[in-house]
Amino acid sequence: MNHFEVFGLERRLGIDAEALQRRFYELSRRYHPDFHAYATPTEQAEALAASARLNAAYRTLRDPIARIDYLVRLEEGRETKEGATDKPKAPPELLAEMFEIQEALAEAKAGGLDETTRRTLTEQRERLLARHAEEEARLIGPLSAVWDGAAPDRRPALLAAFKQALATRAYLRTVIDDLGQALGEGDEIVAHHRH
Repeated sequence: MNHFEVFGLERRLGIDAEALQRRFYELSRRYHPDFHAYATPTEQAEALAASARLNAAYRTLRDPIARIDYLVRLEEGRETKEGATDKPKAPPELLAEMFEIQEALAEAKAGGLDETTRRTLTEQRERLLARHAEEEARLIGPLSAVWDGAAPDRRPALLAAFKQALATRAYLRTVIDDLGQALGEGDEIVAHHRH
């Protein structure tokens, strides 16, 4: 049973968050192990498994990015992040830019972090944070909106676009984290969506 089926939903990206939460609470009351304390050991084990499945499904489906990632895996016929047949790569123009940033990071680590380098790295990090936010907005906005109404023959191209956007987002997040570490800063903004 996949996460959408746990809630009786179609494989759609457009999900009413409030309805999902209400359904989660309703099912939580039904499957919570405390309500099965006097059941047989088999029934207790089944309730525990159903509760764990429900919690995992809710964690995934309530987060739009996790939902997209999960949908991609389902459409590819796999339940986990491992085993992807086609590993998307970040766009070449992004790689060239990131290479320059990585060189600046290496220089900063080797020679110390003077004020000019700190300012440059901070500006690059802010720019990448904005691009990261744009990539997430594109994922949960236009791409997701098209998916729900797409004809089956358009879905492979949309899956490829999702995978590319997820890969770009992950690559940006890695470089942003590296910049944050070099600058001695945390990254609460990006840490929210670690998948």
